[in-house]
Amino acid sequence: MRRARPPALNWIDARVEEEVSRAQSRGEFDRLPGSGRPLQFDDDALVPEELRAALRVLRNAGFVPPEVQELREIGELERQVLAEADGPARRRALARLNLMLARVAGLRGGLAVDDECYRRLVERIAAGAPAPARPVDGDQSS
Repeated sequence: MRRARPPALNWIDARVEEEVSRAQSRGEFDRLPGSGRPLQFDDDALVPEELRAALRVLRNAGFVPPEVQELREIGELERQVLAEADGPARRRALARLNLMLARVAGLRGGLAVDDECYRRLVERIAAGAPAPARPVDGDQSS
């Protein structure tokens, strides 16, 4: 559920759009450097100098951070859940999707899911077993 933006922010957005439209109609953006060419987002200005070469090598090798990989996998699981007919494969994909969404929410400040617990749950779901409704390993603390 998205929260409504405060009216003041909507007014500011409208005002900025209005000013940009006026400047554009006056031609103030016509002869800017790089006009008509794609933007370059490879700027490493915010990366410490000693890390730039290593990060560039990783990026060129196709490496993505684990968080990005998880978000990609979530997208794949969402497509799979939508494409599958109701059955065991769809239920497994849905269980895995819910688990991954809970994990991502945990990384963003919610309930954290332990890596080992997460791995075992994923293995159980892949094997067709339902995810436990109670804590794993007999941990009765919750």
